[in-house]
Amino acid sequence: MEERFKAIHYERDAGVGPAAMEQFGPAQAEKVRAFHRSFPEYAPTPLADLPHLARELGVAALRVKDESHRFGLNAFKVLGGSYCLGRCVAERLGLDPDSLTFAELTSPEVLAKIDGTTFVTATDGNHGRGVAWTAAKLKQRCVVYMPKGSAAERLENIRRTGADASITEFNYNDTMALARDTAAKNGWTLVQDTSWPGYEEIPLRIMQGYLTMTLETAEQLGGKKPTHVFLQAGVGSMPAAAVFANLYGAERPIVTIVESNQADCIYRTAAARDGKIHAVNGDMRTIMAGLACGVPGMTAWELLRRCADNFVSMPDYPAAQGMRILGAPLPGDPRVISGESGASAFGLVTEVLRSPGLKWLKEQLRLDENSRVLCFSTEGATDRANYRRIVWDGAFARDRSVS
Repeated sequence: MEERFKAIHYERDAGVGPAAMEQFGPAQAEKVRAFHRSFPEYAPTPLADLPHLARELGVAALRVKDESHRFGLNAFKVLGGSYCLGRCVAERLGLDPDSLTFAELTSPEVLAKIDGTTFVTATDGNHGRGVAWTAAKLKQRCVVYMPKGSAAERLENIRRTGADASITEFNYNDTMALARDTAAKNGWTLVQDTSWPGYEEIPLRIMQGYLTMTLETAEQLGGKKPTHVFLQAGVGSMPAAAVFANLYGAERPIVTIVESNQADCIYRTAAARDGKIHAVNGDMRTIMAGLACGVPGMTAWELLRRCADNFVSMPDYPAAQGMRILGAPLPGDPRVISGESGASAFGLVTEVLRSPGLKWLKEQLRLDENSRVLCFSTEGATDRANYRRIVWDGAFARDRSVS
C-alpha cells in the first residue's frame, strides 16, 4: 500500500445535539465518573499544557490529555473495561447500575453470586489488560486473545493480572472472531468494543466508560474551549466527538479522526459515503498497534458520522515523530511519555503544522494562529523496547518524499 496522507471532510449535521446523543451526554458522563471515583486507584489524569510548542508551531494553544497515569495501567482503556464489567454484574444481579460502587461490586455477597464467570476478549494489549485487571478485582476468570505480532511486554502485563492470555496466529479481525466464537461455544461473556448486529449493549457500555476521560478534560480546560480536537481511532469507540458535540452544541470544536494507512477502516467508510461499513482485511502492518483494527463499530461510526468533521489516513512516521516531540519537550513544557498509538493524532498535528507539503491539509483542517488544539495521549510506553527503538534510535523517522 502506498503510504500517504488522505483526508475526507464531512459537512456538519445541524440536528446533532444533546437530545440526539443522550447516551453520551453530560448526565451519563457524571454517572460513569461516579463509578470510577469509587475505585481506590482513581485520580484525574493530567492535562499537559504545551505553550512553548504551540508558539513554535504557530497555534494559540496545544494541550494533551496524558492517560499514561490511568489506574497505574498506563492507558485509558481500563475505563471502558471496568465500567462495562461493572454494568454486566449489576444487571445480572438486579443491582442499580447508576449507584454501583467498587466496594459493592467487590463485596463478598456480590462475589459469591457471580462466582464462575469467565470474561473473554480480543485485544492488542491495552483493552485486554483493563478487562483482565477488572476481572481479577472481581475474582473471576479472564481469557484474552491477542493478534499475531503483539508485543511480548503487553502479553506479560496481561498475564500478570492472572488472565489466561495468548498471542494467536491471526490478524486482529480474525482474533476477534476467535474470541466471539469461543465465548458462544463455552457460554462465556464476550467483552469487545466493536459492535455488530445483535451485539450492541456491551460495546455501548465500554464506550460510555471512556466518558470519564472526556469529562475530566472538559473540566480541566475550564473556559478555554478548544477550537480543534484530534482523536486517533481503532474501531472508533472513544466517543469524545459526541461528548464535545453535547457540551458545546453548534460551537463545538472541529473534530478530526486519525488512522494509520494500514488500518483506515473508518476513513474508508467515510470516503465511501454509502451508509455501509467498509473493512480493512489482511495484515495491518503499522506501529500503531492499538489502531490496527479492520472494522469500525456500528455505534461508533454512527457517532463519528454525525459529530466528526474530518477523517485522516496517514503513514506511520508522524506517530513516531509525536512520540519523540512529547518525550523531548521544549524548555518549560511538560514531558509526556506516549506510545505509538497514543501519540498518533498529536503527531499528525505537528507534521501538518511543520510541513510545507501539507499546506493543503492544514487548510482543510482550518488550522491557523488562532487554533487551540486538544489531543489525547491514550497510552504511555506499553511496549518499552519499541518505545526505545523509536525515541532513542530514530526508527520510523520522517520520510520527506511522502506528502
